[in-house]
Amino acid sequence: MKPYLLSLGAGLLIGVIYSLLNVRSPAPPAVALLGLMGILLGEQALPVAKRVLGGHDVAAFLRTECAPRVLGAPPPRSEPADKDHA
Repeated sequence: MKPYLLSLGAGLLIGVIYSLLNVRSPAPPAVALLGLMGILLGEQALPVAKRVLGGHDVAAFLRTECAPRVLGAPPPRSEPADKDHA
């Protein structure tokens, strides 16, 4: 139940921001896509900042954790078809 309430709260906050910016909802495609990109990047800002302040390797974290979340995980590789059964 908690994720649903958090999602509703985030949606309300974004709705208020859209209203302040005089953007209609649903937003025009470019505005909506930029907003989604901002959400994805914003989700990664705190973990990256913690790594920087903790003195950990940020580049590896960006490659292994952030990139798949922001860019989407690549689709699983399919096995080549068995040529004997073709």
